[in-house]
Amino acid sequence: MLHMRLVRVEQIQRWIDTHHGYRGVANLRRAIELVEPATESRMETRLRLVLVLARLPKPVVQISLQDDHGIFVGRPDLYYPRHRLAIEYDGGTHRESMAADNRRQNRLIEAGYRVLRFTASDVLGDPASVVAIVRRAVDP
Repeated sequence: MLHMRLVRVEQIQRWIDTHHGYRGVANLRRAIELVEPATESRMETRLRLVLVLARLPKPVVQISLQDDHGIFVGRPDLYYPRHRLAIEYDGGTHRESMAADNRRQNRLIEAGYRVLRFTASDVLGDPASVVAIVRRAVDP
């Protein structure tokens, strides 16, 4: 609902502030602290939450990146600016767009960005490994 702009975080926060005793409000308050409306899929959200709940810094979401000449090179799912680290979630649709994804990855790498890619089996099956890989990339 937030991504589709049907509701704003501020509206939910106001509702929380006026409904203290309602069942589930504490969980909703915690969810609002973790929400990122710019995330474009459930699995991107899961990947982001795996990182954030492991106490890694919150990544920037869906930001346009440029090369040294200001030319657009890609818009990764997650990004750590200080480390020039782009993180991509590759879902089932990426098999259909693999050539375009590879070209985008090449442009990012050529422009000096590092790129990590994860799939559902990584995020759901081995989240500790995802956290360890990203942690090493942001805390060298």
